[in-house]
Amino acid sequence: MSETDSPPDEAHSALERLYDDPEERIAALQDIRPSEQAVAGQETVFKALGNADRLRVLSALRESECCGCELQIVLDAPQSTVATHLRKLKEAGLVKSRKKGKWSYYRIADTAVFELLDLAHAMQEDA
Repeated sequence: MSETDSPPDEAHSALERLYDDPEERIAALQDIRPSEQAVAGQETVFKALGNADRLRVLSALRESECCGCELQIVLDAPQSTVATHLRKLKEAGLVKSRKKGKWSYYRIADTAVFELLDLAHAMQEDA
């Protein structure tokens, strides 16, 4: 629904029963709606995090920068598979790389990702 669209009839009816001024509430809800760009960015990050092998890569990078060949060992996977996972992590802004001769080295782009992973772990423990 775009900002100019009105809510579905059943939602509008419910708001009329709940609020003295349902139009004001509709406007307030439309104001807090996140932008498509913001949601798309979050979706990219969470999709990147939604894969066990990519989580293993991030765990390995928590310890130190790693060469692509080292990550092949971590994942017990061929170079093409590791490269695919690294591409997804880079597209999400979670990993950065640098070249040294013919080797590529990977590191965490922002340590905030570890806070997110630690939070997910803590939430799972509390479940």
